[in-house]
Amino acid sequence: MIRRATKLDKIRWVVAFSTDFVNVLSFFGYYDLYVRWRDFGVPWPVVLTGAVLLLVFNVLATRPHRVAMRGGRRPTAILAVTGVIVLVLAVNGLMWAIPAWLGMLGLFVRRRTIVILSVLSVVLFNLYVTLLGAPPWGTLLVQSVFTGVSVGGVLTNLWIWGVAKEAYEGQEAQSRLAVSEERLRFARDLNALLGQSLTDIAARAEGASRTLPADPAAAAEEMFAVRDLARRSLREVRSVVQGYRAVDLDEMLASVRAVLEAADVRCTVRAETGSLAPETRTLLATVVREGATNVLKHSRAERCTITIEDGVLEMSNDGVSGPAGEHAPNGLAGLAQRVRAVGGTLEAAPTHEGGYLLRAAVPA
Repeated sequence: MIRRATKLDKIRWVVAFSTDFVNVLSFFGYYDLYVRWRDFGVPWPVVLTGAVLLLVFNVLATRPHRVAMRGGRRPTAILAVTGVIVLVLAVNGLMWAIPAWLGMLGLFVRRRTIVILSVLSVVLFNLYVTLLGAPPWGTLLVQSVFTGVSVGGVLTNLWIWGVAKEAYEGQEAQSRLAVSEERLRFARDLNALLGQSLTDIAARAEGASRTLPADPAAAAEEMFAVRDLARRSLREVRSVVQGYRAVDLDEMLASVRAVLEAADVRCTVRAETGSLAPETRTLLATVVREGATNVLKHSRAERCTITIEDGVLEMSNDGVSGPAGEHAPNGLAGLAQRVRAVGGTLEAAPTHEGGYLLRAAVPA
């Protein structure tokens, strides 16, 4: 479960559980009820009723900030029920649930509104305590501190979650943009290459059609020229496509390392590429690219190691979990055929140490 979680999930858990600390502050109310029963003779049914109400409040209070983190609608029913509980406890002189309730409410109202409500709650409760004949100074200090911690802590955690979510979404958008830019660049190159050639072919073919009735021999020569022009255009297209396929291995290793590091995957590269043939370098670069894609898409890796020695590429990561069948992406099947075509082998499987290993061996 934890291994499958994304980094954004882990941040959400940390923010959610740290926000629960605000709810813990209201636990002082249980001790307050116990002291009232032990030292001041408050009847135990009253104390028990107060403890049950406080327990219901604590259970319901874990919900609103999780709803806010998901961007859901304001849980009006929960806020209303907990608000009534807070009011009942406050009338009986228990202020411990007030800061936690204000922290919940602060997630769904304007900051100015929650600040005003926080100040009013402190003032009104302490006026009420004073009218009951109790000294207000201790209560005033404790309630002010707890209210500041609750409201400020919840709003800060929500801000941290928003920043983390925007960063995560920005990283995904950047990856999609890079793919789109590469496709657009390829389309522009093909358009520049084929635009003029196809225009020339169309013009020569039209000229041949007009010449054909009067001079079939000249029309035939024109069509031979069209054929040669089409063949030349085909060679140019193949050359462009081959140029896109011929990826430099060193550049690919550097690019993959940068992408993995940006995704918070610690990447170690140890590669001896100087003696490899150009075809081998291109093939291994393709394997590295596919392996990095699988690390980002199909695992929750935190470490990745890439080694190349004597034409043998090993790419391992610690992000595998579950049966082996889950970790055989379709892209590797096509690569395995290309590797076997040059007399090499490609294997991808979980390891006994709990990791995942992609190994490609090709003639150096």
